[in-house]
Amino acid sequence: MIPARAVSQSVTLSRALLLTTFAAAALFLATIAQAAPDGLRSIQTRHAFGELVQRLEAAVERHGMVVVAAASASRGAAARGVKIAGNTVVMVFRNDYAVRMLEASIPAGIEAPLRYYVTENADGTATLSWRTPSSVFAPYGSPALDDMARELDAVFEQIGRDAGQ
Repeated sequence: MIPARAVSQSVTLSRALLLTTFAAAALFLATIAQAAPDGLRSIQTRHAFGELVQRLEAAVERHGMVVVAAASASRGAAARGVKIAGNTVVMVFRNDYAVRMLEASIPAGIEAPLRYYVTENADGTATLSWRTPSSVFAPYGSPALDDMARELDAVFEQIGRDAGQ
């Protein structure tokens, strides 16, 4: 028979271990949340990868923006006979915004075009991600650039919502 004191110590140790495990898990999750880039938006959709890319390109046009270019590691890999999950970066901007951006900050020009990222999920659906324009342009410390970025935040959110629904 196990003495009552040993059982009590075992229960206390088990509770301490459980609390330590929960604290470690909470710290880990907080670290992951902090590691995510500021302003990152993601929409998990019901659409297949190729369909979401097409929907995104159509939404960009509907909202008066321009697809400047697209780059896809999965297409490049496929050309070499390697299969990876679908992914593509869709670069989006418009010349009047480019002029305003450069009037506000020449160094900010490296941020254009802004990007959406479409990724294929294991279940056959796709996710649409982007960094908000205000988070992209915030480091440049220009009030005029910040105003333009807030305008673009609304446009990019509408494009994302339209593409993902």
